[in-house]
Amino acid sequence: MILSPLAHRYVAAANREPRRNNRAVDMLLLHYTGMKSAAAACDLLCSAESGVSCHYLVDEDGTITLMVGEDERAWHAGVSSWQGETDTNSRSIGIEIHNPGHGADYRDFPAVQMHSVVALCRDILSRHAIAPQNVLAHSDVAPGRKLDPGERFDWPLLHREGIGHWVPPAELDDRELAGDDLADFQRLLQAYGYGIDVTGALDEVTRKVTDAFQRHFRPALVNGLPDLSALRTAVRLLSDQPLRQSASRPETSAS
Repeated sequence: MILSPLAHRYVAAANREPRRNNRAVDMLLLHYTGMKSAAAACDLLCSAESGVSCHYLVDEDGTITLMVGEDERAWHAGVSSWQGETDTNSRSIGIEIHNPGHGADYRDFPAVQMHSVVALCRDILSRHAIAPQNVLAHSDVAPGRKLDPGERFDWPLLHREGIGHWVPPAELDDRELAGDDLADFQRLLQAYGYGIDVTGALDEVTRKVTDAFQRHFRPALVNGLPDLSALRTAVRLLSDQPLRQSASRPETSAS
């Protein structure tokens, strides 16, 4: 079993299996538990009847629980898509971070908890070839279906610690996009990895993907409406470092 030496305890999850097609790990997916307590989340994640599991759970006091070895496939992503692939579980390691979530007492993640998350992420990245832009939120790969870890999660801290890909968001400008600008925004999101088509129309998928993008990269206003600030942030994001995809960044009036 491949595991982090930082784990404080091991509680075996029932739902685990070999990674399909010998898929190498190239994603790190961050979640929140959305439950009343980390203990309740651990019970759920380790139960065969739940149909879910994850590799690690980080409590608010910083305690790290290992549940599935990194060489195994855990059931944490569900119906999802990134870079055109839908079997997210076979390519990822999942970390559940305790927080009651949007349906309850959603709150900032404590410093001691974030310290453990940073240390655990660094340790995982030392063993797996995971590009910065593949350190993602559950909401990034399952827009609309999932909101976690949400706009209160400290992505800038992770980036300062050398984890993940992030840029300072553009100044807030909520003028909504339409026509070519909206198509450019959709094209940028698609090139980054989101599951979205370039239609030039404000359809339901675009709203959901925009909401996910805002929670991760432009959290000052999360409303699912593509605006100039989101477009400018997306331009910065794709200009900041090369992507593995062949799609190139379109020229936009927001550049």
